[in-house]
Amino acid sequence: MTGDVAKIDFRALVDAIQQVHEHCAAQAGRAVNISLTLRNWAIGCHIREYEQNGADRAEYGENLLDRLAERLDAEGMQRVGPRELRRFRHFYLAYSRIWESLTPELKRLLPGEAQPSREIWDSATPELMVPGKTLVTNLSFTHLNELMAIEDPLKRTFYEVESIRGSWSVRELKRQIGSLYFERSGLSKDKKKLAALVQADAEIGHPSMAVRDPYVFEFLGLRSREVMGESDLEDALLDKLQDFLLELGHGFCFEARQKRILIGESYNFVDLVFYHRVLKCHVLLELKVAEFSHEHLGQLNTYVSWYKRNQMTAGDNPPIGILLCTRKDHALVEYALADMDKRLFVSKYQVELPSREEMQRFLATELAGADHE
Repeated sequence: MTGDVAKIDFRALVDAIQQVHEHCAAQAGRAVNISLTLRNWAIGCHIREYEQNGADRAEYGENLLDRLAERLDAEGMQRVGPRELRRFRHFYLAYSRIWESLTPELKRLLPGEAQPSREIWDSATPELMVPGKTLVTNLSFTHLNELMAIEDPLKRTFYEVESIRGSWSVRELKRQIGSLYFERSGLSKDKKKLAALVQADAEIGHPSMAVRDPYVFEFLGLRSREVMGESDLEDALLDKLQDFLLELGHGFCFEARQKRILIGESYNFVDLVFYHRVLKCHVLLELKVAEFSHEHLGQLNTYVSWYKRNQMTAGDNPPIGILLCTRKDHALVEYALADMDKRLFVSKYQVELPSREEMQRFLATELAGADHE
């Protein structure tokens, strides 16, 4: 008797084995991530409880984490330095609701009545929070490490939901935070369309890779748009930067916006170009709606070099580049002072240009205060 079992060819065999492998790899990676996340949370719990109730805690004081890391290393637990221990403690405080996802065995390993107290329980409205078990199951500790840097509970929850819904990689999560997706969503009339566009363009985390300081733009006088894209936000910020620099009164003469320059066979666009009548040089300004990247600085230096070679005339001094980034932790300002021969003139640049602090203060003022909405 011959069975009716369907026969498969070699290609189908390869595909079937690959599917089994990827499925098991995803399961294994998820299990490793969950264990790592729970371990880090439990370590943070122990540290917090010791700081509050340790019998000899006064003996260690501010040196606790340094001493603890040193002893753990001697006991064979490597790559857990003071910085990591501090991060685990922060993780425990920021994500106290992960308590609900702990196994009974792990709970028994925690100190005494270690269930987080109301004082440190997550401050977001309970019905808006993603359950701890859902977080641990769907996001790696690296994801959560990025998220816990967001102090506003609503904003953090927004990125938690979107990360899970879109299966974002960590790099994609950082990109979306840097591009102010939360703020653009708040300004957009068609939030579903914006979300669809973002998710369609998002980088998805592959199983093999698994192992409120909000911003407000009332100052921009923006009208709600059908979809608030990064380019819209950048245009609005550039409008304000342009006014800001001109109002400083240090000799800025506005020359161009989105200045098109041809480098090799490709066109590039400089966000803002000024000529400084006191310094006798061009000032190129680039705004990135993202966190700082060395690629951004390299791009700006390319523009500065091009201007030096193609736009300098008799009596001009070498051009300067200013780079601004919007991510809170990277409100960086970099002056590209390449090939400056006269140290005195470098000092003059620093005197005549807006200071690093002024530029950072501008960004902080313009991009802060959403809690007043």
